[in-house]
Amino acid sequence: MAKETTAHVKSIERAFLLVDALAEEPREHSLTELSRKLGWPKSTVHGVLSTLVQYRYAEQSEETGRYRLGIRFFELGNKVGKMWDIRSIAKPYMQKLNAELGEMVQLGTEDHGEMLYLEKLDSTHLIRIVSEIGGRLPIHCTGLGKAMLAYMPPLKVKKIIREHGLTSYTANTITQPAALERELQSIRERGYAIDDGEIMLGLRCIAAPIFDGKGQVRYALSVSGMQGNLEGAKLEHVKNRLVKAAAAITQELKRTSV
Repeated sequence: MAKETTAHVKSIERAFLLVDALAEEPREHSLTELSRKLGWPKSTVHGVLSTLVQYRYAEQSEETGRYRLGIRFFELGNKVGKMWDIRSIAKPYMQKLNAELGEMVQLGTEDHGEMLYLEKLDSTHLIRIVSEIGGRLPIHCTGLGKAMLAYMPPLKVKKIIREHGLTSYTANTITQPAALERELQSIRERGYAIDDGEIMLGLRCIAAPIFDGKGQVRYALSVSGMQGNLEGAKLEHVKNRLVKAAAAITQELKRTSV
């Protein structure tokens, strides 16, 4: 839960917490279930739900009486998506990388200390990778995340580590701040990041930063695949193509001031 401020409005907080509870699983939820999950009286949950239903942010099934998120979120989601012009700028470069390399290509940004995935083009190989558009993953053990961390102000990096920690996901995950700083220094020196099985064993991800017109890292672009498919000459080719694509997107961002 977010830290309260003098302008904190309890009723709005309840509405947002209820929306989060409805969004946790893509299914209908009963009043009793929501009351138990949130620890609120049924009367409180019902009051907030009724308001959300009135404004189409929630829907109640006529058949089951259960609740789910409403169509209004779909409408707003489409509008928000159109505001993220980075997707339309990056998409042609992503499509070209995907077609040429045959590997998964992803675009992401940092949001509240996590990696938020904005776009994803699947690999031509039959593999399943843990990310999804609109989903979040830890920042310290993903290629996209490390590519962004390497170019963030040191104080912001320390804040993210302090708030989110350096959780271990595999034996390859970097879990010590000093080791992570050495890794970030190496990324700055070579211009790209590599995740070698740090969040998923067998997965290799190469990522490059994307900067805005002020020279601040705003996004990152990556190519991901199984380690056996990304090694030797192909790995070097992927690195070169990826860095060039990220640089080209950076130039377009500078022109459009996204």
